Amino acid sequence: MTPKTLLIVYHSMTGGTRQMAEAAQAGAAEEDGVTVRLLHAAQAGPGDVLAADGYLFATPENLAAISGQLKDFFDRCYYPALDRINGRPYACLVCAGSDGQNAVRQIERIATGWRLKPVAEPIIVCTHAQTPEAILAPKQLGADDLERCRAVGQAMAIGLALGVF
Repeated sequence: MTPKTLLIVYHSMTGGTRQMAEAAQAGAAEEDGVTVRLLHAAQAGPGDVLAADGYLFATPENLAAISGQLKDFFDRCYYPALDRINGRPYACLVCAGSDGQNAVRQIERIATGWRLKPVAEPIIVCTHAQTPEAILAPKQLGADDLERCRAVGQAMAIGLALGVF
């Protein structure tokens, strides 16, 4: 059986989203038969998307939107992958200061266009950062939030390995 690949694409400025993506990677890495690729959004391209069997997209919510670098990833990869990845599973992780819902909606709309299949509820970690200083400060997420991210990474890897997705 050919090993499956889970691609985790993330962007992080203050470390919160990176911690979420790394926790998901750690959970996914526990599963045999799945290769986990963790790529910064600036490094990921259409070839990475086409080569993967499932996706986890992780972003901070910036100004009620996905980060510019994750948007750039989608801009570079959307048309080269269109109609070539239909039905593949995905989930998303958002590190937000207050809400996170609009970033989730943006990812969901892009995933709908790609005809991806959502396989987990979006995980939003709210840092409650509301001042410029708090927003720009390095983040340290709590163990419970990171465990939720680890669990979604593990669940995606198990689903890929078993052919559930």
